[in-house]
Formats: sequence, C-alpha cells, structure tokens
Amino acid sequence: MAASKELQAEPRPLAPQPVAIADEAERKRGMEQLKFRATMLLVASSVVFVIARWLEARYPWLGYVRATAEASMVGGLADWFAVTALFRRPMGLPIPHTAIIPSRKDRLGRTIAAFVQKNFLTREVIESRLRNLKVGEKLARWLSQPENARTIARQAASALASGAQMLRDDDVRAIIDKSVEERIRQTKVAPIAAKVLAVVAESNQHQELLNEAVGVLARALQQNRDLIRQRVDQESPWWVPTAVDDKIYRKIMQGIERTLIAVQNDPKHPLRARFDQALRTFIENLQQSSATADRAEAIKRDFLEAESVRRFSASLWSDAKDALIKFADQPDEVAREGGAVEKAVTTFGEAIANDPDLVRQLDSAVTDVATFLVTRYQQDVAEFIVHTVEGWDAKVTADRVELAIGRDLQYIRINGTLVGALAGLVIYTLSKLAP
Repeated sequence: MAASKELQAEPRPLAPQPVAIADEAERKRGMEQLKFRATMLLVASSVVFVIARWLEARYPWLGYVRATAEASMVGGLADWFAVTALFRRPMGLPIPHTAIIPSRKDRLGRTIAAFVQKNFLTREVIESRLRNLKVGEKLARWLSQPENARTIARQAASALASGAQMLRDDDVRAIIDKSVEERIRQTKVAPIAAKVLAVVAESNQHQELLNEAVGVLARALQQNRDLIRQRVDQESPWWVPTAVDDKIYRKIMQGIERTLIAVQNDPKHPLRARFDQALRTFIENLQQSSATADRAEAIKRDFLEAESVRRFSASLWSDAKDALIKFADQPDEVAREGGAVEKAVTTFGEAIANDPDLVRQLDSAVTDVATFLVTRYQQDVAEFIVHTVEGWDAKVTADRVELAIGRDLQYIRINGTLVGALAGLVIYTLSKLAP
C-alpha cells in the first residue's frame, strides 16, 4: 500500500513543450522595438489630441488636428487591445474574451487538428501532390546516379550486418531447420524425381550419364588393379596355383574392360538399351507404384535425419552471418566505384527511368501506399496534434505564438493608428464641408 502511495506521489513527466523558434533572441529584439514604436505612436497621438483640444477654442483650425489625433488614438488603442487580448488580459483586467490563446489552447489544438485532417490528410490532396511530384521518375533518376548507388550499397551492407549481429544464432538456426525441414517433408520426392528423370530421358541425357559412369568405372578399375588381384587370390581355394589366379584375374579384367569399351563406343550396345528400359521402368514406378514412392520417402527421411545434413543446415546461418559481417567491414570495397552492388542499383534505376510503364507503376505504387497510410492514420494524426497541444503549457504556448507573429501584429497596431488618423481627418473634413 505504501509503495502504491509512493508511486502515486511521483510527479508526472512534463509533456514536450513548443520548440523554440530559430534566432529567438533576434526575433524578440525586433518585436520589442516595433512594440515600442507602436506604443510611442499611440502616446504621441494622445499628447497631440490633448494639446489640440486645449487650444482648439483659440485656434479653430486645430479642429482638424484634434480630430485626426483623436481618431488615431482610438484606432491605435483598439488595435492595442485586440493584439494584447490574443495573448494575455489587457492590464490584467478579467475582461471576457481576452487571453484567447492561453485560455482556448486546447480548442485551438482541436481546430488545427481538424483543419489539417480535412485539408491536408485527404486522398485527393495526396494523390494530386504525388502526381505533380513525379516520385517514380525522380527516384529512378536518383538511383541511376553512381554516387547514390554507392551510398545505398554502403548503408545496406552496414544495416544487414547490424541486423545479423542482433539476432540470436540459436533462434535463426532453429527457424532455418524448421522451415527447410518442414518444406522438404511436405514435398513428395517421387513425382519430382519422376519429372526430372523424364526430362533427362526425353533429351537422351541419361546416355551421357552412362558414358560418364563407364569412364569413372574404367578409371576405378585401373586404380584398383592390385586390390582386385589381391581379392581374387583371397577368394580362390588354397590349393589353386598362383598362375591360375593370375589367369583368372586377367580374364576378369579383360572382360570388364572390353565390355566397358564396347558400351562406350557403341551407341546401340544392348547394355545401353537395357539401361534405357530400366530408367523408363523406374520412372513409371515413381509415378504409379506406391511401394517405390514409399521407398523414396523413406530415403528422404533418412537423409533429413543424417547428422551431416543437420550440420550443413546449422552452418548455413553461420556462413551467411560471417559473410555479411565481412561484407560490412569493407565499406570501400562494397561501395567502390563500379562495384557489383553499385552496378545492380544503377541498372535498376536506369531500367525504371527508361521504361514509362515502370515509372507509372512505381508512381501508382507510391501513391497507393501513401493514400492507404493517410486514410488509415489520418484520425491518429489529428488525435496526436490534439494531445500534443493539450500537453503544452498555456503561457509558453502564448509566448511562442506571439514571438512567431508578434512583429506583424505590431505593424497592425502602427497601421491602425495611422489609418485611424486618416479616417478621422476625412470624416472631420466632410463634416465641415457639409451644409
């Protein structure tokens, strides 16, 4: 309970306040100077009014000066009140509808949010703006510049390496094992093998494979003559003379060699026909025989459970990660002029830039994404503006707004004083001219 009270007593963190305006000190000096000038002009009008009013009975022509100064004073005073009422209470008096910005800050935030949502975050505005920007064409041209492609290559290498280092090796290996193994287990081996072998047989490539097999077998015989001779001697009875073993060995070797040479040199050798028939029978069994298909699946399962396969699967991520880190540790090599990554990026950019259809498709894709995001999050943006403004301090907000537009408002005071003077002079003159 005590802990909960302590938590409740903790002060809430202050919301981010309006960002200070650039060259704030300079703006403030300029605003104070204009404010002083506007005030002095108002004071001067008041002084002239008092003097003219005092001497008007002696000098009737001062009526024009008095009317001018009077209207100038009224106009300047009214504009001073209006400008001051935006940010604070004039002279601290609790006059209704004053200190508008600090007292109505939250409502102002809601108004701004609604204005932005209805006039900026709309599909029509975004589509029109993006069409005029020609994003696809500009992006394609940007990508086709070699210096930009090198920047992309360097950043991509660093990002990939950083991402690889953040991932846990065991988690990635588990994902690789699971995804690869599940995919292989779900795939039937027999139909795929049958299709591959059918393509090989159709193009007569299996005979080429037989030639290679015959060549390999011939080389194996030559390289293992001593072993074969030793094997013949071990398998023959003890009472058979060595000369007979030698003769048997030579007969075996000569027979095998003649057969291999004959198969290799004769495209129509009976063994080739039997091999062709055996292959086609095997293809039919893969397609039609459930026993053959089951045997293929059993071989696949044994293959997946082999330790060497698991070691290979585990090494995939380690090798890829090492390659990415090595790739990122050589930024100059990755992003060197004319490098593979640079060429790929520039080629991609040039391909888009030279194909109007691709440019239109890219523009359409960018527009679709932008309009989707606007449609999906426009209400969230509006709420974000409302909550942000609600978190601002009222006085700080008023000061920031005044600093941003204060110079223009002081010009309004000056103009109001001068326009008032001119209006007073005109009205007084017309009243004198009237019969």
